[in-house]
Amino acid sequence: MFILGLTGSIGMGKSVTATMFAEEGVPVHDADAVVHKLYEGDATPLIEAAFPGTTANGKVDRDRLGQRVLGDALALARLEQIVHPLVARARDKFLSEAERSGARVAVLDIPLLYETRGDTRCDAVVVVSAPLDVQRQRALERPGMTEQKLETILAKQTPDAEKRRRADFVVDTSQGFDRAREQVRDILRAVATMPKRLR
Repeated sequence: MFILGLTGSIGMGKSVTATMFAEEGVPVHDADAVVHKLYEGDATPLIEAAFPGTTANGKVDRDRLGQRVLGDALALARLEQIVHPLVARARDKFLSEAERSGARVAVLDIPLLYETRGDTRCDAVVVVSAPLDVQRQRALERPGMTEQKLETILAKQTPDAEKRRRADFVVDTSQGFDRAREQVRDILRAVATMPKRLR
């Protein structure tokens, strides 16, 4: 089975592109959705033990947790030590199930793919991109998003130009959804004949 990594900075259209892969019949693992689920389940008691007062009603209060770890490298590292192994377990389970179901390609949708070295587990990487002005406009339309918050998020992400340089494929979402869907189909045709990387 060919493993395709999917990534892109905030506001680039990565989630929409992931849906397009799913619509083509490709199993997609959404790392963000896994984290959301963990914050309402298995990770909650572990996070409460490490960061008392950041959970309520059996769920992680993301705002409170964010206030505790934002700008604190040690706290963020401690949180990652809790969450990353749980996310990795979910990813491995997804890949096993996709392979058992006979899938030829599986997509790992991971926002911080390069930052967490997740690209080393993929046969090829797709970066979703758009011009900077389009990205900023989309990101700032999100509820609760501010210029400052956006700058903080972008500072933690590998720059778009670097992602594009390292990518095997780039999907440009600024040309409309129909064009993006064509690009997704082109990628699936290309990977059908590509060799897998040795992992």
